[in-house]
Amino acid sequence: MTAPPGTSAAPAGAPVYRNPVLNADWSDPDAVAVGDDYYMTASSFGRVPGLPILHSRDLVNWRIVGHALQRLEPEHAFASPRHDCGVWAPSIRHHAGRFWIFWGDPDHGIYQVNAEDVRGPWSGPHLLKAGRGLIDPCPLWDDDGRAYLVHAWAKSRSGVKNRLTGHRMSPDGRELLDEGRTVVDGDALPGWFTLEGPKLYKHDGWYWIFAPAGGVETGWQGAFRSRDVFGPYEERIVLSQGRTDVNGPHQGAWVRAADGSDWFLHFQHRGPYGRVVHLQPMRWTDGSRGEEAGWPVIGDDGEPVAAHTGPVPAEQTTTPARDDDFPGGRFGRQWAWTANPPRACGTGNPSPGWTVDHSGDGLRLVCRRTADAHDLRRLPNVLVQRMPGDPCTVEVGLRLDSDEPGARAGLAVLGDAFSWIGLERDDSGIRLVHRFAESTAEHERDAAHSRPAPGGRVRLRVEILPGARCHFSARTGEDPGFVPSGPPFAAAPWRWVGAQLGLFAAAPQGGGPAGTAAFTAFRVT
Repeated sequence: MTAPPGTSAAPAGAPVYRNPVLNADWSDPDAVAVGDDYYMTASSFGRVPGLPILHSRDLVNWRIVGHALQRLEPEHAFASPRHDCGVWAPSIRHHAGRFWIFWGDPDHGIYQVNAEDVRGPWSGPHLLKAGRGLIDPCPLWDDDGRAYLVHAWAKSRSGVKNRLTGHRMSPDGRELLDEGRTVVDGDALPGWFTLEGPKLYKHDGWYWIFAPAGGVETGWQGAFRSRDVFGPYEERIVLSQGRTDVNGPHQGAWVRAADGSDWFLHFQHRGPYGRVVHLQPMRWTDGSRGEEAGWPVIGDDGEPVAAHTGPVPAEQTTTPARDDDFPGGRFGRQWAWTANPPRACGTGNPSPGWTVDHSGDGLRLVCRRTADAHDLRRLPNVLVQRMPGDPCTVEVGLRLDSDEPGARAGLAVLGDAFSWIGLERDDSGIRLVHRFAESTAEHERDAAHSRPAPGGRVRLRVEILPGARCHFSARTGEDPGFVPSGPPFAAAPWRWVGAQLGLFAAAPQGGGPAGTAAFTAFRVT
């Protein structure tokens, strides 16, 4: 395949990748090169496990290899869903033979974990700086052995924004050695606002801060340089939407490939799909084009490319896992809970709690008793994965094993609004139901008339069309094919998080076990 018109040129016949390279909600990506391997992490907010780790050999094809955070802390704060809180904008680095991830929790402070092997085990989270509104931290270990940290601020918690703060840090990453000082004040830069997401580097004798501004939907990527880590810094806009349809291209990672070429991974905000990830070529000005030498230029002279030849020319074939047969009753790395599970339940290793241990295929969820059974946004035991950014069809098999009136289980599209289709037990037996809520203030209501589900079994389907319009359908043992159910549903994001695909089982409050739900053959096509 050769480069299409309007994109950067490539050698004849060379494989070309197309953006986005990760067409789902991998928010606030950061990446690091270690030899010929690339590792990425992203914001995971209130989902558990958190801090997903992705691996690639070419910056284009990615797969999930683990998580760096098994539970959110403090434990009590994440016993119930806090969809827009938790892990914000992490940074990943490799130093002294270890991987390091720093992130900000806007309600608690800046944390750090580290590991010798990126697949773990990772250290427990260490609170490096306590406080509200502390976000987007990034470390730098300098050539002389000294270490530094830069971070941004969330006005919603601190009253401060548009400012980057720098610290000296102990080389072991466990202590900040000063009170911090402002290294870049966005209010002093005409036309700059919502300056955040800094990434700290050293290159060619300069200290560099790559930082976005302008907001997630309409912003741009800035680069700042100084001979001193604490400034003063001079700035440039190095990537913006320009004439393209890629709104707000910013906040991500500069990566130098093994061949010496430079690349930039960034997100684009796509509403219900969340923040999808693009890969841009990057070069350094040398003065030959009349430009001031020594500045980065990202994309096609500062505008996003739609397609390009990658650092390791390869076909674009691999996306992070979506399908799951739940072998041995376990769920894959693409899944996460919407809050901390019971300690016994773990994160992917079934045991008493929200899952049931067994030796065959299929996931068995406990019908957890709760007062919030009719509002999926409040359930901690919803198992979710990212909704694809491309049109697709999602299917899963379901069997409800419960004699408890009100016990329910199903397949959901979940955000500020939600819709789900599945099974519910009532006095007449187990029935197929379809319910939804179109706003945060709205209570769940019926999207279609319920009907019997013989044997308590059904195959569920949601077709996600352009614009994240979702069409639900189902097939019971008596149906010749899938039967449409209810009107189309418009998927909605959370405040910072794209819509999620979810599986759940719940039951009204009461005493004793309420049964289980078995999910089989989850497919995204």
